[in-house]
Amino acid sequence: MISLPASTLHRIQQLPQLPSVWEGDRRPLNPPEAGNGAEKGDCILWVDGNEGLVRALDFVAPDNGPEVVVRALLRAMEVPRPPAPPARPQKIVVRNREIQFFLRGALQNLDIAIDYAPSLPLIDELFHNFETANQHHPDALPAPYQEILPRLARSLWEESPWELLADHDVLAVEINRPDIPILYACVMGMLGEEFGVIFYRSLESLRQFRSAILDNQDGDYLEQVFCSQDCWFLNYEALAGDGKETDLELLSPEEIQPVFGSIHPLEGIRPFLDEEEAEVLTYALQGVIEFSQDFVEELEADPIPALAYNAVFSACNPRQKVEVTVRTLPDLAAELLNQMEEREESVLRTEKVVIRDNLIPDNALLSLGMVPWDIRQSLHRHPRLFCQPQIVEAQGDGFPVLIIQTSRPKAEKLIDILRQEGGIQGLCFNPGEDQRHSLNYELGILQTQAGNLYLFGEFSPNSSVHQAARQKWEQRCRDTQGYCGVLVAMGATGASKGKPQLKDMLAFFEQPFLQGQDLSLGVLQLRL
Repeated sequence: MISLPASTLHRIQQLPQLPSVWEGDRRPLNPPEAGNGAEKGDCILWVDGNEGLVRALDFVAPDNGPEVVVRALLRAMEVPRPPAPPARPQKIVVRNREIQFFLRGALQNLDIAIDYAPSLPLIDELFHNFETANQHHPDALPAPYQEILPRLARSLWEESPWELLADHDVLAVEINRPDIPILYACVMGMLGEEFGVIFYRSLESLRQFRSAILDNQDGDYLEQVFCSQDCWFLNYEALAGDGKETDLELLSPEEIQPVFGSIHPLEGIRPFLDEEEAEVLTYALQGVIEFSQDFVEELEADPIPALAYNAVFSACNPRQKVEVTVRTLPDLAAELLNQMEEREESVLRTEKVVIRDNLIPDNALLSLGMVPWDIRQSLHRHPRLFCQPQIVEAQGDGFPVLIIQTSRPKAEKLIDILRQEGGIQGLCFNPGEDQRHSLNYELGILQTQAGNLYLFGEFSPNSSVHQAARQKWEQRCRDTQGYCGVLVAMGATGASKGKPQLKDMLAFFEQPFLQGQDLSLGVLQLRL
């Protein structure tokens, strides 16, 4: 039986104990916000029966063990959902014998009674409300458009504009009504992966999404980026979807169904349209379809020239007609294509760069500081110290240096590597990020004369100590016309630890202080 650590027990025991009874349960439930296609999961609820407050609500995978119930309970006690205060109950009631026995073992010494009841009225009502909310979804399309929009979607599929239009060939769709903004249509499908058309409600949203996608090549934040769009969409999917990827091009039109919806940064993905939205998409789709039919030969050109198509369409009411203009945007297409090509070139350059992390010994002491000018002169004249000097005029209070202090054998090995590579060519700080854990870094990098790059440190940009040292260090670099030093010393565990004396110094390199862009590295991504 797993029990809580003594430190955790002590922490929980410090919480005030309320004269209340909490109900807890774990049941299978499809999260309401996940939609019809979501995988089934379990919902864990902890509720204060006296106050009627939900203290914890978690969705977990069905194959997770009973430990997840305890985790949710600990959160319910220490960091409950507002407005409930941190506390522990006098009694817990569950309706599952296995959970009851597991909790009794896990919560020993917390002075909490753990009872069983065949039903939990408060939680039963909450789960009933969840299930009811999950079963009532609005129709994907309003009644007047349940025939016309799928028919237009079939026409678009048969027209297959993605065979001629790449995703950077944006079409402006102007519907001659003051309440409807210009839409920017992007056709998907040229790569044969996902088919449909996106109608952005602003050019700004389109540009922001493209930039975010290019900056997120690893896909770690793909859902967040996707939900940042402001658009309506039409996608195609297999009619008898089984959760597996299907090549739609191998299916007949009868096996494919259209999916309409809206995306907004504040609303997320909404898989249905209201009547006003359906009307707008009816006009827009008719325009795109007839535009594609009218300019088949012209759309085969590369790049696609300036084209415009104008027609009058109706939606549900044949007597209510609206003028629609669809035109290409060659300048925007060139801009988006150039953006993609620049990103690809940047990725190729970055992929060719190897940054090694085997130069700095483990447990070495690193610090940004300075040496007084008289000490610098002594280092240049030192008979037993390896020196790589530069012509630098003495200005300011000292010469900026990166100090690397380690044991003598490790320092000598480090110096040998640098001497074999001709010394140090430059030093810089370059941005880096770990997208998986949403962490940013400043990476200290040394470049040798042989062209190799070595990582000498990872620093937090949020560290006030590091930032203060960096600002002072960079000011000194400006005083020295962009030069700095690397001082290698021994004595990392002796009396001079952190403050090497002249006798401890073994090598002194002087080189330019580079900016990150000088090495064209871009933002470096952590690769696991």
